[in-house]
Order: sequence, then structure tokens, then C-alpha cells
Amino acid sequence: MGDGIKVTLVNYTKKPLETVTWAALISYWDEWETEAFGRMGEDDVRMHLPRVLGYGHESILEHAVLTFAIEGCSRVCSHQLVRHRLASYTQQSQRYVILNPEDVEETFVIPESIKDDPELLGEWKELLKRSIELYKKTVEMGKHQEDARFILPQAVRTKLVVTMNLRELKHFFGLRACERAQWEIREVAWKMLEEIAKNEELRPVIKWAKLGPRCIQLGYCPEGELMPPGCWKRTRERWRALAGSKPMV
Repeated sequence: MGDGIKVTLVNYTKKPLETVTWAALISYWDEWETEAFGRMGEDDVRMHLPRVLGYGHESILEHAVLTFAIEGCSRVCSHQLVRHRLASYTQQSQRYVILNPEDVEETFVIPESIKDDPELLGEWKELLKRSIELYKKTVEMGKHQEDARFILPQAVRTKLVVTMNLRELKHFFGLRACERAQWEIREVAWKMLEEIAKNEELRPVIKWAKLGPRCIQLGYCPEGELMPPGCWKRTRERWRALAGSKPMV
């Protein structure tokens, strides 16, 4: 885990885009039937789904869910992640799992801004090392890890399983893939988006549903002057590379 954050798409709704398209058709296809799902194919998806999503009818996205494994982020990051309430989470328990910390950077996430300051980094490592030692001492003295964990900072690394539907993922990406988001949760968001992009079955929905930060979803930056210079250009280029889309006018 010392190498950083790892995000993996581990499972998702079978035939996700067909499921979403089939659900959409019930709204306006008089001949819709349950059995039509078995006949749904890529041509049907490409014919109907971009158009329906283009109308802004996004409730259909809730019929497809995706499950991700996230490893190596801090509890600072996970506390932000679980604010997105329309999702399911299972996180590594500090009550039941006894941590076996051997190295400060293996055990804790240290921001780059701290690493850039050698003197400050030294103080951080000293304090983090002391917290590790005191945690281990507390457990070795027979105190339960549910009490020993109180000494651990929020920087401690953790693991989670996260399940969201596509509509909630769009909301999540809108806020957390933005350059104004905190750097760690932003890294998680983009890694999740990259996992979707690597999946040929799911990749088209990135473009059709505009899965990405709000500037991509809206076509303009709602944060305005609060954003860093060049952000809009950088974000569009990064998103286009993922979506596999041609440059937008």
C-alpha cells in the first residue's frame, strides 16, 4: 500500500447499458415487455441511450450499479467518501483488525506538501512513528484494539468496498473529480473513472452521461474565478482521453 492508492472495479450489473436502455424504453415504447430485455443488444443501446440521456432523463442510470475496491487511501479521504449517502460502504475495521505497522509511509498517507518541507516532514514522521509505537504498546499490554485505535491519526491508511449506481457516480464525479476537490479524494475519483474507461462494456456511458467533473457535465465551470489557471483546458483534455471522444467544439 505504500505505493499509493489502488482502485479496482470488481463487479457491476450484468449487461449494464442494456439494462439501463431497457428500463428507459418502458417510458415511451407502447410494446415494451419484460422479455424485450433478452433481445437488447449494442445497436439498441446506441440507438436509444445517448438520446434519452441527452434529454436529461438520468433516473434510468440508477438501474446499473458498480462495485469498487479502494486500498491505501487515508481515513481523511474515506470520511469524505462516505458523505455520499446514496451508496453502500464496507470499510476495514480498526476494532477487529489489529494493524501491524512497520513503516511510517506504509502505514500513513503523508501529503506531498509536507514531503516538500524536510524539516516539517521530520516532525511529522517523528509524531507518526510515536503513534505507531504507542498503538503497538497498548495492544501488547492487553488493551483491546478498539481502544488502542484512538491514538491513530486520520492519516492512517484504510481499505473500502464501495457500491454506487451510475447516477450517484455522476454526482460523485461532478464534485470530487474537480480540481477544487481535496487532492486525495480527487485521485480516488479519477481512478474510479479510469476503471470505468478500461471496461469496454461501460466506457461509452462516460461520454453519453458525461461522467466527470461538473465543468464537463455543464459545459462551463460553476466555480468560476475560484479555479486555478488552466484548469478547464487540463480537465477537458484528461476527460476526452478517458472517454475516447473527439475534441468538442
